[in-house]
Amino acid sequence: MKKIKVVICTGTTCYVMGAGNLISLEEYLDEDVARHVEISGSSCIDLCKSEQYRNAPFVKVNDILISEATVHKVVEEIKRQLKSNSL
Repeated sequence: MKKIKVVICTGTTCYVMGAGNLISLEEYLDEDVARHVEISGSSCIDLCKSEQYRNAPFVKVNDILISEATVHKVVEEIKRQLKSNSL
């Protein structure tokens, strides 16, 4: 199974809006889920400048963009993708 890639924007706007809490995302994942996830940070993914997207912080889980990201939203998306990959 391919790893799920999680990219957390850690640019100034995203960091101030809560990305600092998302950096510890792995602590919220069960061990069996965490082994399928690769988490990285990005200094800026340039989404806060576009009116097309909602508010920071932004996280990409594979190709799915999560705006106003919270630990709960990101964990739920990871679990959704794991479930759909295992079908």
